[in-house]
Amino acid sequence: MADIEGKVVESKRARKRKAKTESRKQHEKVPKVKNIKNPGFDNELLKETTCYLRNGLRCVHPYYFTFTTYCKGRWVGRSLIDVFKEEFQSETQEYYEKAITAGKITVNGDVASCKTILKDNDIICNKVHRHEPPVVGNPLEIIELTDELVVLNKPSSIPVHPCGRYRHNTIVFLLGKEHGLTNLFTIHRIDRLTSGILMFARILSKAQELESQVRNRQIEKEYVCKVQGEFPSEEVLCEEPIVVVSHKIGVCRVSRDGKPCKTLFKKISYDGNSSIVKCVPHTGRMHQIRVHLQWLGYPIINDPIYNHESWGPLRGKHGVSDQLVYKVISELAKSSTITTINSTNCNDAERQKEQYSQTSTCDLIDQAGSSEFEETNSSNKDESVEQQSCVVQVMNSRDNGDCLNQDSQSCTDTTEQYYDKDCSECQIIRRDPTRSELIMCLHAVSYKGPDWEFKTGLPSWAEEEKETSSPLITEK
Repeated sequence: MADIEGKVVESKRARKRKAKTESRKQHEKVPKVKNIKNPGFDNELLKETTCYLRNGLRCVHPYYFTFTTYCKGRWVGRSLIDVFKEEFQSETQEYYEKAITAGKITVNGDVASCKTILKDNDIICNKVHRHEPPVVGNPLEIIELTDELVVLNKPSSIPVHPCGRYRHNTIVFLLGKEHGLTNLFTIHRIDRLTSGILMFARILSKAQELESQVRNRQIEKEYVCKVQGEFPSEEVLCEEPIVVVSHKIGVCRVSRDGKPCKTLFKKISYDGNSSIVKCVPHTGRMHQIRVHLQWLGYPIINDPIYNHESWGPLRGKHGVSDQLVYKVISELAKSSTITTINSTNCNDAERQKEQYSQTSTCDLIDQAGSSEFEETNSSNKDESVEQQSCVVQVMNSRDNGDCLNQDSQSCTDTTEQYYDKDCSECQIIRRDPTRSELIMCLHAVSYKGPDWEFKTGLPSWAEEEKETSSPLITEK
């Protein structure tokens, strides 16, 4: 009897083990969905401020925004001013002291002092006056709009999602503000300076389907670019592995320790100085096309990172060291030049506006300054807002556009400039970048899946080569 009971118990255990094994196999057959994100921006966030056109650029009126974070372990026991002075160097210690005293930096929702000692799980909020860099003013060209999918031809210079100093001048915010398309699921991303095909799913099932195709490399992508020099006539296959040297700035290089990469290149034409090249990436690493072109010795002509003079005369051909990458990052950080406004004399400010040093495209490769903070729904732009007549007068001379978002809030004066006396950005003037500085010659021409395909026309810098363009590249 005991043997029978023992066999029954053993049989039950065996069946459970078998069921668990089968269940595990089933889960393995259905791959997990990763990296599908739904921004979930609501109308309140979209109405924080307005966008307007100025000299062909899409600009954003300054606005108040609150960053928030929990106290990090390394901050426990340290004073509030010490943490901001050491960890957040986008502003001076004097600014942070004023912000704490004015209640713009709080702890657990209460006004704090510079000497407040931080404790575990404290909630720190930092209310800032945000100034976003301008982007090209091209309207978003929607290629496909269905109940399941949104496909657009992304203009250069506009990030896909909020990052660094960009928020309202991003694709997801512009789709919500100007087209009412919100709660979209991310399928893939392309660089801020890259233009072309960009896809979003409107429902989770479609997002899962397309993400699976991306992960299983069932999507064929074709790009076109304009590179420095005469590219070889024959097809060039580059399989150099790539490593990310700086995630914060976003700089990569070829390295034996990097992740596998594969890109196929084919020259379309050569004009004596530069070549139009088609690119077919078979993997999707960060800056893959740009880094492979640099390694081959044919960087994109106006790539602000991988064709920067700091790489040397060969521009990083056939590999660079981490030390050189850090040197380039340092040089990029020095590229921004600004001029302080004399708030007591508008004529002086006008003269400064004409005389201040020009900035390069690298000025737009900027950081949040409060990267430890996460975005919240707190936006108190109506509190303590002043206008400085001198700043308005200076900006009036440059503003000649129309408000792009009349319904989001009152926009009776397109030159309206919100001013915060404690905001360092309100005390300076930055030269507006030219459209050519905001456009990098790299464009996603087509994306093709198992039963779908989306294409765009050629960008203006490659349009003249349209008649000589070759058919889609096929792998050898």
